Amino acid sequence: QVQLVESGGGLVQAGGALRLSCAASGRTFSSYAMGWFRQAPGKEREFVSAISRSGSNIYYTNSVKGRVTISRDSAKSTVYLQMNSLKPEDTAVYFCAAVRSAYSASYYVRVVEYEYWGQGTQVTVSS
Repeated sequence: QVQLVESGGGLVQAGGALRLSCAASGRTFSSYAMGWFRQAPGKEREFVSAISRSGSNIYYTNSVKGRVTISRDSAKSTVYLQMNSLKPEDTAVYFCAAVRSAYSASYYVRVVEYEYWGQGTQVTVSS
């Protein structure tokens, strides 16, 4: 069982930056591949970024490439999402997710692949 707690959301002007954090409970953080998703009002939850449990493989959705960096710190059992050059269309609730992965280099991009979810953190970008 893994519990995930996101933080770092807030209100920022277009062009600004935020760093989201997701703290995972338990002692097996290194067994889990991690991902970030977001959900805007009236829209489906969509993939943002993923990182393998080893940290060796990373993937971003096209709309955030070059603006967003995902990373993980095993010592702190935390995954981060650094978001720069934010746009109003980035406004959404951001969720982190975890899935136990047998393969150290695998990452996952679909909602249904993840086992555990955080409660979400609101990111609002004003124009």
